[in-house]
Amino acid sequence: MSKITPFYTRLAHVLVSIICLFYLAIIGETLLAPLIFAFLFSLLLLPFANFLEKRWKFPRSLSSATVLLVLFLAITSVAYVLLNQLSDLTNDLPAFKEQLLATSTTLQDWISDTFNIDNHEQISYINSATTEALSKGTSLLGQTLLSVSSVMLFLVFIFLYTFFILLHRRLLLTFLVSLFREEHSPVVYDVVFNIQYIVKKYIVGLFLQMLIVSVLACTAFEIIGIKYALLLGLITGIFNVIPYIGILTSLILTVLLTFSTMNSTSVLLVIFSVFVIHLIDSNYVMPKIVGSKVKINTLTALLGLVLGELIWGIKGMFLSIPIIAIFKVIFDRIDGLKPWGYVLGEDDSVPKVPVTETEKAIIEKMEEPE
Repeated sequence: MSKITPFYTRLAHVLVSIICLFYLAIIGETLLAPLIFAFLFSLLLLPFANFLEKRWKFPRSLSSATVLLVLFLAITSVAYVLLNQLSDLTNDLPAFKEQLLATSTTLQDWISDTFNIDNHEQISYINSATTEALSKGTSLLGQTLLSVSSVMLFLVFIFLYTFFILLHRRLLLTFLVSLFREEHSPVVYDVVFNIQYIVKKYIVGLFLQMLIVSVLACTAFEIIGIKYALLLGLITGIFNVIPYIGILTSLILTVLLTFSTMNSTSVLLVIFSVFVIHLIDSNYVMPKIVGSKVKINTLTALLGLVLGELIWGIKGMFLSIPIIAIFKVIFDRIDGLKPWGYVLGEDDSVPKVPVTETEKAIIEKMEEPE
């Protein structure tokens, strides 16, 4: 007769495991973050590499290098367009400064009339804030240069990891299967196949979503007549990859640039346009194109974004949804972990369980409006 482990013991095991995982993620950011990005890119590029090997008889090393070169050219093209637009933006900084000065003068008069704070006091506040900002300028410049070098090194490691994962993918799969007993091999292969399928579908859908939102934003901004409509449209599409927070951040940037170059009517049109684009994206593009067989509820997605930002910052926000999707695939196929898969998914993914009349009455009571 097997002894049942008490609930509090199982709960303690789960909590200790979660704490250990988060601790390892924090101290291993330098290794794990680029490795996970490389894993996702490998899943995205794997069909192309298989096509080159089967159709054109490429050696595995050559196919891996070819698909990586295609990825590099795609990223470089987008970066070139963005940097080109940003260089044009820097040329117009004097005009932005004049517009902001004129606007600040109007704002100062409004503050003076509304809050009885004269312009001299306002200028003293601004000067003190400016002096403090300038005193930190040298350190901020050094941190910026260090950040740029860190990003470049981060990208180099991503490309290297992606190449070697594609090159040794058969070895890695054999190692993963050999970790479990032979009778569990079908389940392991099923998990690996579903992770590959779902993550690939998610990433491809994410790129399509980025492209559609960018095209819609660029078109709307061109119709409104915003300067640097291409730059702001691309920023809106790229930032939209981060659920909930990205679209708000891009809206703030777009409104600030529009406010510096155009009138208030254009600002209102920008806000309305971004709101409509967000409605189209959240109600049609996201469910139809990005949606996959793994459905993640909004509460889990939001918690994942917050935890990802706390652990790895912006990188964690980008990686949170794919990582949750991978965990859900694993949880759904292991009997002892299926409840965790349920809590990550949507309401319609939870199987119906028989309940007694008393339980049914309690549930109906909970769902009654007060």
